[in-house]
Amino acid sequence: MRRRLINSTLAVVLVVIAVFGVSLVIVETRTISASAQESVESEALRLISVVESRLLGDEAINSGVLAEQIDPDRFALIEIPGRDPIGVGERPAGSVLRATETGEQGEKVTVEESRSAVTREVGRTLLIIGAVALLAIVSAVLLAVRQANRLASPLTDLAETAERLGSGDPRPRHKRYGVPELDRVADVLDSSAERIARMLTAERRLAADASHQLRTPLTALSMRIEEISVTDDPETVKEEANIALTQVERLTDVVERLLTNSRDPRTGSAVVFDLDEVIKQQIEEWRPAYRSTGRALVCSGKHGLRAVGTPGAVAQVLAALIENSLMHGGGTVALRTRVTGNQVVVEVTDEGPGVPAELGARIFERAISGRNSTGIGLAVARDLAEADGGRLELLQQHPAVFALFLSRVPVDRATPERPVR
Repeated sequence: MRRRLINSTLAVVLVVIAVFGVSLVIVETRTISASAQESVESEALRLISVVESRLLGDEAINSGVLAEQIDPDRFALIEIPGRDPIGVGERPAGSVLRATETGEQGEKVTVEESRSAVTREVGRTLLIIGAVALLAIVSAVLLAVRQANRLASPLTDLAETAERLGSGDPRPRHKRYGVPELDRVADVLDSSAERIARMLTAERRLAADASHQLRTPLTALSMRIEEISVTDDPETVKEEANIALTQVERLTDVVERLLTNSRDPRTGSAVVFDLDEVIKQQIEEWRPAYRSTGRALVCSGKHGLRAVGTPGAVAQVLAALIENSLMHGGGTVALRTRVTGNQVVVEVTDEGPGVPAELGARIFERAISGRNSTGIGLAVARDLAEADGGRLELLQQHPAVFALFLSRVPVDRATPERPVR
């Protein structure tokens, strides 16, 4: 491309020089020739005036006197009736410029000049025009090279940017070149890079969320299958199989929820549901894990509460909180339901050391963890809660008290407190 730009610019300059240069040479040649002819005619007219003046004054007319009146490079022939012709200077050979003037008394003056002087002047003019044309060509080449570099270098940069995007490096360069068309291409590439970066981030986030969220249901499902494999009691097998099927349904819901949030985190499928059923499911699912560590999982508060949300998402949020207490907390973990205004609150607390002070304000950020964990669970739980119009908050750091707020559906009768069990 650089070579094409230089060649095209040089071709345009050469055409312009050829058209205007030839025209200028023709005009200058004619102008010089006409000027030389006028000079010869003017000298012949002046010389005839001198001759007439001397004839009227009866003064001497000879070559010595007339030599002072003409240019040394010219030849003059003075013809006076009744006298011999008088020649002044050396008569030029070859092609000449000639001018003849006749006086009132019949005298005649002829002035000649060799055309070589005109040719020399035309040659000097052509040399100047050629030098100017050469200077114009050199300047045009330099400007063409500069312009080609100005256009080719940005195109090379843009090609490298596109190649980086194709190789999986979506970092925008935010580099502009001062050429509107190229800057427009750079804007589009930067926008594409930002979109690709967001897509890659979303894919990595989905993979991390899926790995974290599917781990617990799969672990619980494997435990149920182990229970089935080691027992011979048909009733136990049936019970464990039913629980396993419930966990499979939850696993399916987790996958669908993750895919939905990856497409649009604001998309929810909130319905009115019985909060007691979700809490009961989570307690039954997590009690074996707590029992194996010698800890207890209990619930208390109001029962018969109905909330607006996605049951699967609420179950995932509670599972994340219960698992967080199992891994980072201590002692008994309690789930307590209460009502505040038009909202239902589910609090999850334990008897452990709580949340470190330096993590309190950032506990829901991704990759933030007080111990060797992924730091994803609470961030995903918050996103799930917000997707259905709820919210997840850390009410207290020591001991840790997490609260899930959901929209409440009023009931016709008051609901008594649920005893701790």
